[in-house]
Amino acid sequence: MDNLIKQIDHSRLPAHVAIIMDGNGRWAKARSLQRSAGHVKGVETVRKITEIASEIGIGYLTLYAFSTENWNRPRQEVDTLMHLIATAIERETPDLIKNNVRLTMIGDTSRMPAEVVSRLQKCIDDTASGTGLTLCLALSYSSRWEITRAARRLAAAAAAGEIDPADIDDNAVAANLTTAEMPDPDILIRTGGDMRVSNFLLWQIAYAELFVTPTFWPDFSKEDFCRIILDFQSRERRFGLTSEQINETI
Repeated sequence: MDNLIKQIDHSRLPAHVAIIMDGNGRWAKARSLQRSAGHVKGVETVRKITEIASEIGIGYLTLYAFSTENWNRPRQEVDTLMHLIATAIERETPDLIKNNVRLTMIGDTSRMPAEVVSRLQKCIDDTASGTGLTLCLALSYSSRWEITRAARRLAAAAAAGEIDPADIDDNAVAANLTTAEMPDPDILIRTGGDMRVSNFLLWQIAYAELFVTPTFWPDFSKEDFCRIILDFQSRERRFGLTSEQINETI
């Protein structure tokens, strides 16, 4: 583990890593356990990955914890997930504070139980002074919801005469997204092997480097995370330019 960390070039770290944490249910099924056991095990992985991201010096870590589509799952599983998320964050808050981690949250929280939102908001308030890693939980989140919300906000501002529709550009849209205070992800990781982005940060990942691993989220390790960072640092990011143009700017 230490050897992997030493190989990382800390001058070229990704500013923001986003993760689709998939495979909790399949991990449990493979072990003849209830799906809830997979979610409980997945919480342990959240702790580990938050720890290593903080240790390495990553600025932002966004975890897709619950999508708007997840509301369609069986009621018992949804209720278990909501309780588990709130309880886990409350339990981890003292360590987040100790490690200078700031917690934040994005998503349509109006659909979440008020008691869960209140508990999570207290954790957010308690960690607000953190100046290290920002840990962002995407809860009741979907990118289509977020982009629709941004469009409505811009339309309302235009209708009120506060902005000229002709002035709406990429920056204006980005400023009205829930991630307005964060840089776009440099890396998108999906565990569990599925080759899709599942309505997650569609606008923001336009130029993110993609990493899909067959490893289920409960088995995803600090070593796995470090290897992805190393792979990222070996890639040439062109942002629509040619290799020659990139080399000319170096």
